[in-house]
Amino acid sequence: MLNVRREKEEKIAIIVSKGTLDMAYPPLILATAAVSMDMEAILFFTMWGLNLIKKGGAEQATLPTHVGVSAEAMNELIKKAGVPTVSEFIKMALDMGVKMYPCEQAMKLMGIKKEDLIEGVEEPIGAATFLDMALESDIVLFI
Repeated sequence: MLNVRREKEEKIAIIVSKGTLDMAYPPLILATAAVSMDMEAILFFTMWGLNLIKKGGAEQATLPTHVGVSAEAMNELIKKAGVPTVSEFIKMALDMGVKMYPCEQAMKLMGIKKEDLIEGVEEPIGAATFLDMALESDIVLFI
């Protein structure tokens, strides 16, 4: 890994808007890579992205039909490649210190309660709170 000297701690803030198998990996890969580079990483789960942090949700992630590959086939490729499953990746990210924030408004809209979420996620926050975090971040992504 490339060692980069930093004058200050840098932050990345990523909006996770989708809960499909193909869209679960990019924010998790980027957030864990950032933490590995001594950056602070924040994931903000909104709308269908919330499904990834619901109890049992990561295990049920599927692929959109237009992708042309079944979720079962993709899971088999993931297993053969030695890549962690989405649920394993989420646990690993939490263990590494990635902060995962559910969107309070999206939770209301989707009928999700705090007790529906996996252990380790932060308290739900609103859009304004996330925007404050984003303003303090060096990198902001929407996935």
